[in-house]
Amino acid sequence: MLSACKPTTQEPLQRFQQSVEGAYAGQISSDAKFSVISSIHHGLSVWDLTTNQRLYNWAQEQDTSDNLVLSIDISDNASHVLTANRENFALWNLKTGKSEGYWQVRESNIRDIAISNGGDYLLIGKSNGTVVHVAVDTGRRLEFLGHKEKINTVDMLPNGRVAMSGGNDFIAYVWDTQSGQVVYQLNHSSRVSKVALDAKGRFAFSADSMKGAYIWDLKTGKRISSLQETKRHEVFSSVRFSPDGKTMITGAATRKVSIWDIATGKRKSHWFVTPKEAKRPTGAVVYSVAFGDNNNLLTISSSGYVESWPITK
Repeated sequence: MLSACKPTTQEPLQRFQQSVEGAYAGQISSDAKFSVISSIHHGLSVWDLTTNQRLYNWAQEQDTSDNLVLSIDISDNASHVLTANRENFALWNLKTGKSEGYWQVRESNIRDIAISNGGDYLLIGKSNGTVVHVAVDTGRRLEFLGHKEKINTVDMLPNGRVAMSGGNDFIAYVWDTQSGQVVYQLNHSSRVSKVALDAKGRFAFSADSMKGAYIWDLKTGKRISSLQETKRHEVFSSVRFSPDGKTMITGAATRKVSIWDIATGKRKSHWFVTPKEAKRPTGAVVYSVAFGDNNNLLTISSSGYVESWPITK
């Protein structure tokens, strides 16, 4: 059982700086063993979080500000990484550190990405309202055309068979990546800003730009709960479901990290990540959250820090 809704601690258990002047994107693997961070000085850096050592530096055409990597996803089994700037996306082998593919988008811009286990399937959400599902081995591309406006957010199950996407048309779709058929249509009162799928296929999450944030049963499409006492400025930037299926952790663009009870939608505890170092107060976007060992949570944010936090009993 977690404590009542109050900050668990003002200070992290541990703090590691992985980017000196902040980060443009960051992701922590689901096993909390690796992180990938995009920054102005090092481009793309891959870190071993068990030793806090940099493993690789990757380059993705970072000659101008327009080419900076803004989206990163690590496969659920931590075998591969997908990275993207506005116009290109690249596939990397996390075990060898080598590139396994590089693609360019010829029309519109990349808005969000997702990757399956083994790097077998890639999902690309675009500003023209389409979502592209790519089978790497065969080159097969399926375009999902359900959305009528710009895509903001996408996710995919580890097996690559089910995708979720949300856009400015106030709709989140869950859809089959083999047929392109809609499985569920989830309507919202404003643009959908974040979607996420539970890696075990039990739950889906969707949030809009007002105050609507919902947890859904992925097997039935029925709403399980609505997140309670959310605020309009609480724009969710990262989501992770717990292995036991009882709680969900979210990160927001306001430095806020929260633990939620899935069944009730109640916030059980929260805290704030370290802001970027500056002479005047600044914020931080929580890019990724993960459940670590020893009953703790890991976060990576735009401040360039990976931090470890206790889950209080």
